[in-house]
This record gives sequence, structure tokens and C-alpha cells, in this order.
Amino acid sequence: MRIGRRFIPVAAGGTVGFVVGAVLTLAVQSAGRPVAGEGTDATSSAPAPATIAEPPGTYLAWTAGGLPATFRSRAEALPSVKRVVVVASDNTWMTRSVSADGRVIDDPPGPYAIPLEVAAADPAQYAPFLPPAERGVVVDLEDGLGILGESSARLRRLGPGAVLHFGEVEVEIAAILPDELVGAHELLVSREVATRLGVDQDRYALIQPQGEPKKQRIRKDVRSMLPAGIPLQVREPGETPYFRHGDAVLPPVQIKLLFGEFAARPAPGRYGWLDIDPAWEREHIDTQTVPLLGRVTCNVALFPQIRGVMRQLIDEGLADTIDSYSGCYARRYLNRDPAAGISHHSWGIALDVNVPQNPFGATPNQDERMVHVFEEWGFIWGGRFIRPDGMHFEYRRPPDE
Repeated sequence: MRIGRRFIPVAAGGTVGFVVGAVLTLAVQSAGRPVAGEGTDATSSAPAPATIAEPPGTYLAWTAGGLPATFRSRAEALPSVKRVVVVASDNTWMTRSVSADGRVIDDPPGPYAIPLEVAAADPAQYAPFLPPAERGVVVDLEDGLGILGESSARLRRLGPGAVLHFGEVEVEIAAILPDELVGAHELLVSREVATRLGVDQDRYALIQPQGEPKKQRIRKDVRSMLPAGIPLQVREPGETPYFRHGDAVLPPVQIKLLFGEFAARPAPGRYGWLDIDPAWEREHIDTQTVPLLGRVTCNVALFPQIRGVMRQLIDEGLADTIDSYSGCYARRYLNRDPAAGISHHSWGIALDVNVPQNPFGATPNQDERMVHVFEEWGFIWGGRFIRPDGMHFEYRRPPDE
């Protein structure tokens, strides 16, 4: 089933007359970017279309486990909210990709497919949250085509006119947008297309406020709409690189670029677990001996940083802050829930230590000095997540110099 129509490639910064009365609202001002050609990550040197810089005014709101179905209608009724768009996001399984000139680019070996993080939004509602020079792509979304983020296009080596296959459903690519405009997702589609792809979990909302309210006001008003006890994250302009759910950790597309992309499938007979292509495992996963931890199985690229942490803990007399180690590489969904997305343990880039004292969701109980050493070496600590995961340390960036 083909979604979309044949498309004549144009620069992503072009406008085609679709106007929704709103000013630029995203936290990162975009001046429009030409699409990258297939087989290259270079962009054109042509001058970008002129745009008028406006004060950024978009806020991000997301909750652990997703947003309630009534979120948008209730949020629009708040006195502090001018407009809102709710974005759905789910993992999908890409079975093939073909370039605009008909070359097969991705062709994972059966029975595996490539997990792809796909976002979906109502095109008309999403348009005011794009810079004016980028709003022309909304027409393509309404026509059933898809939009790639820049990192996804670089990873896929694809551009406009390419077709992504999800079993019997095909999505043609219309254009490429900067990652910050698509929540760092790999593919953005309309809600109608998303239904055919099985993308239906409302993950986060972009909110344009009335006037210039403080973050505390937005948070208070959004909190009033939610059941008590649901962890809520609200971000203001400039506070986080990408406006998306789970914004503290790297998006999957960035993890793929750093640590490799695998093909996989839901593990038969093991709910919440994955089978990953053994060829990827042989190249990217290894078991080595690490001080304080013993035998560790994780991504080969992460071992230098893990060893750096352990050496520093030993040098600073903090070896006794590591009581137990419970693993790194684990092929599974988050919390073993297929609706929650793929765990970053599946790339072998996260460690669980001192698990008995730090059960998921409980108040963390780690030595702050140990946490500081992990953070110096580029790890993010799950104890700071909106739903605490005190055992969890995950790659976030290169280590401090």
C-alpha cells in the first residue's frame, strides 16, 4: 500500500503558500535548510530564504507513559495557552528502503527489520510550530508523504523521492527538516498515515502560550489537567536540545549514528524482549573484564568510558561505592513493554549498578561522589529522570577533557 504521491524534489526551505496565522515559536530558530542529496550528508551552499527572527515561545510538556487522549482539547481551554499540538511517537519496523532512483538502500535479512522511531501529528496543527520558511512541508504531510529529520537522512543516505517500506505500507519522502523541527525523530508523518503504521501513542505536546507566562504557570496549568501522581516534565525555550519526550537522553537516531544501527524483531515467546541480528552483535557487542564490575558485556565503543569511571573511582578512594553490577547489554523494550519504545540497553550503552538499593521508581540511594564521577565521564544518571531510575547510568556525551 503506497502512502503519498510522486514528488518533484524541492528545497526544504521553499514555501508553497500554506499559511497558518502564527509566528515562529520553536526554541531553535531555523532559517530553512536545503535537502541533502542521496549518498551524501552535504547540503547546498545556496543562500537560505530570508526569515524574520521572532522571540521563541514554544514550551514542551510530556509525561511518563504518554499523554491522556483529552490532553489537547483540555489544554486549549487553559487561559495560559494560545495553541497546542500533540505529537504521537512509536517504534515501527522498516523492512526496506529504496532511493529516488530505484536503488535498494536498506534490506535487512529476514526475519529481521529495522526499528524506526516515527512521529505523527495533525499537519494543520503542527504548522504554526514550524518556522515560516518550513511550513510548505505541511502540504506534503497532508498528501500522505513523510518528512525525514536531517540525522535520519544522513543515516539512511536518502533524500526526497525515496520510499520507506513497512511491510505492505510504503511512505514516500517529500523533504528533510532539521532535527529540532521534528523532535529528533527519524520520520514524521500525518496522523492518517500513522494509523496505518501503528503509531498511536501520544507522547508529548508543544504549547504556544498566551502572552509571556512563566514556566511555573504553564506547569501549574498542565498539572491541573492530569491525574495526581503522574510525573510531568515541562521545558521552556532553550532548556533542552530537542523538544520531545524523554528529552534527557539521546534520541534513537543519535544513538544509531554513534553506536550502530541493528535489525531485530520482537522475540518469539518472550514478551518485551528482542532478537537482534547476530551480525550486528558480533561487530558491536563484546564481553571484557572491567575493574570493580568484573565481566561486562556492552557496546565495544563504550568500554573506554566505563574503564575511565572505574579507574577514577579507585584513584579517589571510592571503590566501595560500587556494591554490585547487574548488566549493560540487554535486548529488550523499556520496562519490557513493547508500547514504551526500545531500551537503550539494547545498544549496550547503559549500566545498572547497586540495583538492590535503587529499585526503579524509588528514591535513589547512590553516593553522590560516585554519581559525579559517572557524569564527568559523559554518563547521565537515571536518578535525575522524572521517574527515578537510580540504578541506571547511560551514555550521553563524550567525557570531560
